[in-house]
Amino acid sequence: MKRLLLATLLTFSFGILVAQEAETTESSSAAQANNPLADMTALSFQNYYMPKLSEAPDAAFMNTTWVRFAKPIAKGKLLLRASMPFSTLGMPNVNNVVNTTSGLGDFNAFLSYNFISNETTTMGIGPSVSAPTASDDLLGTGKWQGGFAFVAFVAKSPVFQFGGLITWQASFAGESDRQNTSLAAVQPFYFWQLGKGTYLRGVPIWVLDFKKEAYSIPLALGIGKVVKVESTVFNLYVEPQYSIYVEGVQPVFQLLAGINLQFMK
Repeated sequence: MKRLLLATLLTFSFGILVAQEAETTESSSAAQANNPLADMTALSFQNYYMPKLSEAPDAAFMNTTWVRFAKPIAKGKLLLRASMPFSTLGMPNVNNVVNTTSGLGDFNAFLSYNFISNETTTMGIGPSVSAPTASDDLLGTGKWQGGFAFVAFVAKSPVFQFGGLITWQASFAGESDRQNTSLAAVQPFYFWQLGKGTYLRGVPIWVLDFKKEAYSIPLALGIGKVVKVESTVFNLYVEPQYSIYVEGVQPVFQLLAGINLQFMK
């Protein structure tokens, strides 16, 4: 009888430990699923639907889909991230008929050196460049641009993670008849884990276009779900964003929806 009781207790204790380990692994995967500097190859698709633009006709709209690829290099010390946008711009003519322009935007890439990289904190900085690959003048700058990117991600808590991405770029070459550029973007991000891979999120982009004197300061709150299938982490999310301050032609409201895929080693 004592042996049976002891075996039962050991089995029960082992079950609790396995469950706790699984929960810890799940929490860790969910926490790192939004880490832009995670030491994993990643592919993401993000769509921004902007039905309302400031200082533009009521029927004007924009929709941009970003395809991003991130690849760690040198055992995770370096991270290369490349992004290509596909955009549609709708603008009404004098007869109030909305004409659309669709195509490629300007290609962007940055290389981050991760000077802090551990289980709870990742920080990196490095050069960035944009190439004038837009298929139409309305969808790009017509300029080569260079600058820097700084990114940080803090995951000391399994419940709340936060960080930010700061970029700045200015034109140095390109079409002489196009306006020079000086563009900064501040992207705070915050994530609140609800358990079982579900989380609340906010990843707005504060746009500071110094040459065009166009600015946008949105706030955001959305929801996401992280699902691990074998060696791939799927991260699906939707996030409304509303600008509390806009100047120039910028989105007043936009809806972000996307999916990130992280390929674990």
